[in-house]
Amino acid sequence: MKNLEKYLSILDGEVDGLLLTSRYSRHYGAEFDIAEGVAIVTKNGCRYFTDSRYIESAENGIQGFEVLEVNRENPYSKRLNDAIADFGVTALGYEEVYLTMAEFMGYEKKLNAKLVPYNDKIASFRSVKEEYELERMRKAQDITDKAFAEVLSRIEVGMTEKQLCAELIYCLLKNGADGLAFDPIVVSGPNTSLPHGVPGDRKIQEGDFITMDFGALYAGYCADMTRTVALGYATDEMKKVYNTVLEAQLAGLAISKAGVPGKDIDGAARKVITDAGYGEYFGHGYGHSLGLEVHENPSPNGRNENPMPAGAVASAEPGIYLPGKFGVRIEDCVIFKEDGIENLATSPKNLIIVGK
Repeated sequence: MKNLEKYLSILDGEVDGLLLTSRYSRHYGAEFDIAEGVAIVTKNGCRYFTDSRYIESAENGIQGFEVLEVNRENPYSKRLNDAIADFGVTALGYEEVYLTMAEFMGYEKKLNAKLVPYNDKIASFRSVKEEYELERMRKAQDITDKAFAEVLSRIEVGMTEKQLCAELIYCLLKNGADGLAFDPIVVSGPNTSLPHGVPGDRKIQEGDFITMDFGALYAGYCADMTRTVALGYATDEMKKVYNTVLEAQLAGLAISKAGVPGKDIDGAARKVITDAGYGEYFGHGYGHSLGLEVHENPSPNGRNENPMPAGAVASAEPGIYLPGKFGVRIEDCVIFKEDGIENLATSPKNLIIVGK
């Protein structure tokens, strides 16, 4: 239980226990995914609480924790206070990012221990992936690549964005995804200028750009890839914008390796787009880390002055979005290494024209 040992290592004079309420931190610490539950980590013992829907799975899959069921007679607050008393806990580090104010106030009122905001320390371990995590992410990306290759043959004039999104989801699940890393973005024509557009009833037309941003979820780990393709043909302007985005992504990838500050990677890509005259149309960061969540830290963006660590996995996704006309985004995810990167994506990045 290497991850649990990491959590134990941050129990210092400020806190003598951790209250894990998010699914992601519970999954990381227990190295097993349960949809709902709460865990407490102390040097004197660790307990994991869940209800009757998940108790059998938890008992069979979780190691390193004593697993106990919650019910009307033994709600979460009682189970937690029993552990606080049994393990001599006085202060619990909690994940303030994941609790609503109502949830926090409930814990603060009911628990017999001081609550200390501790999210940054709890989440910090997920910045660098263990090899088993990387293998799961490679598999998630492999499924994503296969789904992309398959869905290209399903794109037709007249189908709606929602229909294409449904085909894409089917291809992900068919190729082995446990679920979706996030709700896919599938937009076409002028809707591609919306970086996070929602699939709608617009019918895809010849001459459209189609942007698909999607990823498989596998064993709890996320993939994230974006490809923009054209249906039937692409105008010279469309080709120019596409090639500019591709050049920008390659510029960022070229300097990406462990030790390079995130802002430098973002800057290398942004310079290409700015020099081409499209700087005002690239409003988001170059990329973000991912793992158990599709957005984690650290990130290769303009706000991150810290060096990217070896073992981090992050996206590379510059874009140009021309309001009312079209947009282009190209996204891969890469593993940062001392001597460069490993690109998880194998899908082609040259401009693909489908339906020819």
